[in-house]
Amino acid sequence: MARAMLEYTKTVLQKVSFDTKLFCKELEKAVTRLLPFEIEELKLWLKQFIFDKPELQQSLLYLKA
Repeated sequence: MARAMLEYTKTVLQKVSFDTKLFCKELEKAVTRLLPFEIEELKLWLKQFIFDKPELQQSLLYLKA
């Protein structure tokens, strides 16, 4: 079940990546719902996903807290 939530989060983030504000909002929600080890995995995925999307670089701030 836990793995499903992480995969769902990735799917949602991919779908809303056209809007920076919405992307950050969904990422913030995900951080409150995921387990600590899932957040670490999400960080790795996110760094790869936003590598070529400079407008989404600010979203990394939500993972620092």
